[in-house]
Amino acid sequence: MSNAPDIGEDGGGNDGGTIAYVAIGANLGDRAGTMREALAMLHATDGVRVVACSSAYDTAPVGPPDQPRYLNAVAAVRTTRSPRELLGALLEIEKALGRERSTTRWTARTIDLDLILFGECVEGGGDSSASESTTGALSVPHPRFRERAFVLVPLAEIAPQARDPVTGERVESLLRACPGRSDAVRSGPLCDFPLG
Repeated sequence: MSNAPDIGEDGGGNDGGTIAYVAIGANLGDRAGTMREALAMLHATDGVRVVACSSAYDTAPVGPPDQPRYLNAVAAVRTTRSPRELLGALLEIEKALGRERSTTRWTARTIDLDLILFGECVEGGGDSSASESTTGALSVPHPRFRERAFVLVPLAEIAPQARDPVTGERVESLLRACPGRSDAVRSGPLCDFPLG
């Protein structure tokens, strides 16, 4: 199976549901193993199917410099859930995988799941980062994804033609304008398809 999802013009999947993109990262413990476990848990969630996953990329951390490098990837999911319900599922998966919350942003973590894009949905009022939201507040698209090479590089691998519903720009165009993209070092595939 190709890692590129079959996406309708409006971000809806051609066989029902909406295509959403979830950034997956970790910089503590068995980074790749925990990310694979998160993908499996996401795929097993009612109303959610992982349809594509980028390679894993080793990247520098954002925030305090005295933390380990991250492993990052992006998964495409087809879902019948709402954006808020999908964010809730991401929060539950983080908690199940031992994610400990801190009042300090951008600290080291065992798993980090962020809702990046959800079809053509534009919704404000919070943060679509499961790791930064404990209240279920949500912003889609993710408010900082356009400036994060560690999200855009793997997203462009599986969905270069996906569009930012706010700016109308394609992911490949956003990546070309993003500083730091050369820091993302491909470390290999994260998972095989189809998932179980």
